[in-house]
Amino acid sequence: MLQQRTLKTLTRAVGVGLHSGQRVELTLRPAAPDTGIVFRRVDLPLPVDIPVSAHAVTDTRMASTISSGSAKVHTVEHLMSACAGLGIDNLYIDITAEEVPILDGSASSYVFLLQSAGIELQKAPRRFIRVIAPVEVREGEGEQVKWARLDPYHGYKLSFEIDFSHRVVDSTGQRHEFDLGRDSYTRDIARARTFGFTKDVEMMRANGLALGGGLDNAVVMDDWRVLNSDGLRYDDEFVKHKILDAIGDLYLVGKPLIAAYSAFRSGHALNNRLLRELLERREAWELVSFEDERQAPSGFAVPARAW
Repeated sequence: MLQQRTLKTLTRAVGVGLHSGQRVELTLRPAAPDTGIVFRRVDLPLPVDIPVSAHAVTDTRMASTISSGSAKVHTVEHLMSACAGLGIDNLYIDITAEEVPILDGSASSYVFLLQSAGIELQKAPRRFIRVIAPVEVREGEGEQVKWARLDPYHGYKLSFEIDFSHRVVDSTGQRHEFDLGRDSYTRDIARARTFGFTKDVEMMRANGLALGGGLDNAVVMDDWRVLNSDGLRYDDEFVKHKILDAIGDLYLVGKPLIAAYSAFRSGHALNNRLLRELLERREAWELVSFEDERQAPSGFAVPARAW
């Protein structure tokens, strides 16, 4: 049986929110089978649990935000991406503020935290959402078009293409494909950092955003060059970060997908629209588990490889 996974022990992290600039503490704790991933706002007078789901997403401006009533957690996508990449099904995430810490701007710090705590197999079958019919959402027309799509595929594959009019981004790879059965999430995707442009950062800060951002947790560019002294971590770090984000956004559906995701200029909003469209089209998916691990798609049956 392909089993559900949680942590062996708890682990902690301290950092600042990318947009709020607030200091925040995280405690990642093991959870029982079928719990799912649950964020818990422990700083409130009465702690509030926010289980992840596609319909818990209430804001997609600049990041993915999940809510339960008035309680919110912003910028969940990097931590969710790490959980997806390592195959974590059940987890409590205690958080002392309303934004997940940005740490180094990628998912690699979360991968390290999760792997350091250890991954434990649980006595319950891992359940997947298997896409059995194409689902697509689109926005805009002509040069403004954006789209995201899920197709049937015996595995988990993501193809993403970006389109930025910037000399630095144009000089790097603008399309990348990641296949969980062939590639290594920890090596090939997890280290890709969020990125931005100095002109946009100045505008965001004037609107109370990006208050915790800087060269230590983002790739920052002016009109001509990357300002980080250490340059890029991957030759195609920009498009790889968009795949990292998409992995996190898609894991908000609450279960791993068996599907091929492809997208052009997509973002948090379109990714969430895609999940909601999938869930509404009940004929387009089915819930499956694997009594025989050998029948599971490649990449799901073994824990993610280390660095």
